[in-house]
Amino acid sequence: MQGDPHIHGRLGLNVPRETWPTPPLLKGYEAAGFAWVQVHTPPLQILAEREPTRRHARALRAALDTTGLRLLVHGPDDLSVGTELHDRAFAGLLDYCAEAGAELVVYHGMNFRSAEDVLSARALAERLELEELALNRFASVAARGDVRICVENLAPVYPGPPRVCHDARAVAELVRRIDHPAVAMLFDAGHAHISAALRRTDVARLLDAVHDVVGLFHIHDNLGARRHDVQAPGVDPLRLDLHLPPGNGTLPWVRIADALRAHDAPLMLEIGSGQRLEPIVLARHVRAALGAALTPAAA
Repeated sequence: MQGDPHIHGRLGLNVPRETWPTPPLLKGYEAAGFAWVQVHTPPLQILAEREPTRRHARALRAALDTTGLRLLVHGPDDLSVGTELHDRAFAGLLDYCAEAGAELVVYHGMNFRSAEDVLSARALAERLELEELALNRFASVAARGDVRICVENLAPVYPGPPRVCHDARAVAELVRRIDHPAVAMLFDAGHAHISAALRRTDVARLLDAVHDVVGLFHIHDNLGARRHDVQAPGVDPLRLDLHLPPGNGTLPWVRIADALRAHDAPLMLEIGSGQRLEPIVLARHVRAALGAALTPAAA
């Protein structure tokens, strides 16, 4: 894939989930040189109800219409298709995308605890199969609405038991099996840094193994697995998934910068609410991490 070394048109910035995207906020993103914005949807119980879902989406669209920003929506973290309620909520999520004009939607696939014995392995396999069947059904619905489902690799927020979605390769294999243009992988670089450290591998190797199915990147930093009690000023002493600005953690950006620049997928900067800087400053952080030239808007 040929990408723009200046990453023009690919950079995005998230709106923290507790913040409403007002027109002044969105115009500030656009002025800083961002082309995309990520907004969280309401919880799954609301998405399962059509009218409030559409009312929320219409309000979001009205705010976005004051800018030229392209929209990525982030579905509920606990949404896992393959059951009646969650399937109804996912249908509502796709309705939300259509109403709000979203091009991409983030989904936390394979978000189940890894098996610890034969019985749990059997139950896990059955649940994963139900999810995959549901995603296959929803792929054609998404395609009709011109939206792409992006399945994200996750990482433990705090040290704890592994989940299937912590393995970026497993997420990529799910996407390959579905084999539909409306379903891609979201490669979260910060999550991959943590998972790579826990598995004693390298984030660049993970990206190399999955880059062919990636349709979206999440960009943020952290302190990896913190095996040697690594600390930093102003951050939780135990949390792994810190969502720091790029360069404020230990992710080896130099190892993946070329691959990120050479790709053509959007680069969504996903920064935690406690780590927010002005949009223009965040734009400089991500461009510096990726070795990309500054645009006039971000200079």
